[in-house]
Amino acid sequence: MTDLTTLTSWHADWKGLRVAVLGLSVTGFSVADTLAELGADVLVVTERADAEYGRLLPVLGVRLHEGPLDTVPAELADFAPEVVVASPGFPPHHPVIRWTQERGIALWGDVELAWRVRDKVVRADGRPAEWVLITGTNGKTTTTRLTAEMLVTAGLRAAPVGNIGTPVLDAVRDPGGFDALVVELSSHQLWYLNLQQGTDAVSPHAAVCLNLADDHLEWHGGADAYRAAKAGVYARTRVACVYNKADVATREMIEDAEVVEGARAIGFDLGVPGPSDLGVVDGILVDRAFLEERATSALELTTVADLAERGLAAPHMVANILAAAALARSLGATPAQIFDTLERFRLDPHRIQVVGAHRGVTWVDDSKATNPHAAASSLAAYPGAVWIVGGLLKGVDVTDLVRQRGASVRAAIVIGTERADIVAAFARHAPAVPLFEVDHAETEDVMARVVELAAGVARDGDTVLLAPAAASFDQFSSYSDRGERFADAVRTWIAGQGDGATRPTD
Repeated sequence: MTDLTTLTSWHADWKGLRVAVLGLSVTGFSVADTLAELGADVLVVTERADAEYGRLLPVLGVRLHEGPLDTVPAELADFAPEVVVASPGFPPHHPVIRWTQERGIALWGDVELAWRVRDKVVRADGRPAEWVLITGTNGKTTTTRLTAEMLVTAGLRAAPVGNIGTPVLDAVRDPGGFDALVVELSSHQLWYLNLQQGTDAVSPHAAVCLNLADDHLEWHGGADAYRAAKAGVYARTRVACVYNKADVATREMIEDAEVVEGARAIGFDLGVPGPSDLGVVDGILVDRAFLEERATSALELTTVADLAERGLAAPHMVANILAAAALARSLGATPAQIFDTLERFRLDPHRIQVVGAHRGVTWVDDSKATNPHAAASSLAAYPGAVWIVGGLLKGVDVTDLVRQRGASVRAAIVIGTERADIVAAFARHAPAVPLFEVDHAETEDVMARVVELAAGVARDGDTVLLAPAAASFDQFSSYSDRGERFADAVRTWIAGQGDGATRPTD
């Protein structure tokens, strides 16, 4: 039996370690590929294997078991793994996860493995890249991109990795190496990371939980478990614990966190900042945390007016920018470098993206708003919108969202398979709002019908806002697919309207 406490370096002896890898998506493949390179004995267990990844495994010397996982496969039990590395899609109640824990087998996620082997390529000073961890119910990807770009502007070799799309292990093994990895973490990844304890567990330079609202409750089993997973982002932070002053939950997280002595709490919100915070004063984004004279002075980062010119002035975007600036400042980025980054930065598609305009009506795709908290931010940025809402609710209650925001919208168009709860919430809390339902079982092209209905109720000066507050998988392959179909339907409708039709430039 291998002593796992010795496996804290790429250069440790991993040969012969029996590891079962659960899942064969991009994350699972990166784990299998890494372990094969290290010389471990690897078995991949998955319900369905991506054809390309499945073809490559034998080349790597990795075995594959493909089939149902509602029970523990005999091949996995016979393999008797010393470690199981699970892809983040496997929830705590999954039969294979329960089997692993009941037998006392070490259970890791890909991030734990990446931390253990992070010294494969080191910096000029002989040390591995610094890690910055980012989580939150909403805004993770944008903040991760922003932080990484700010660090690159500051002259560091930095990369956005993790839940954003590039596995951490791919960055760790990049022969060019990095000075900093900006790691976006989902609550699923954090659940696995929180299983790790001791001096060898992940200890980031800086960390942030941007906000907290109910999401993924069916995966975690409840709101308390979801919160606990998110709170783990601050564990063992060494320099800067960045938190949202407007979100009590994130402040409580840092108050409860076990951090390295000397780590500072750095707050951000849209108000006037205190002497260890970032905030907004008279339309100017300022830093009062990373300067010696912070008791009496502040450093200007940019202005809300400058951000508005680039479509970045929505309140939740300003908050994301302040969080990213705090993380980047903790690694030495200057205010001028942050300003320069924001001059160039553009949002990813499907994040408050204008996809068309016609006769005074603006059409906005925020398909990435996959939970009520994100949708509330969008509605705050576009008050009085014609709101397109609905999809898979993931066990989350939309009542509070409709109670707080529903009465202010011009109309609501409800899509998805779980429409009943949304319709009932409007009947209870916003009965005067015109409400339309689109049943995909009766309508072949959902978004064409949505656009037709929205166009019928929108008036000059209105915004039609796709902010579904729900996942997309009941009707679409992803939130991107949902947003693209919406944008295509908008453009098709506008093209048929003749005079007055305009499209946004790229």
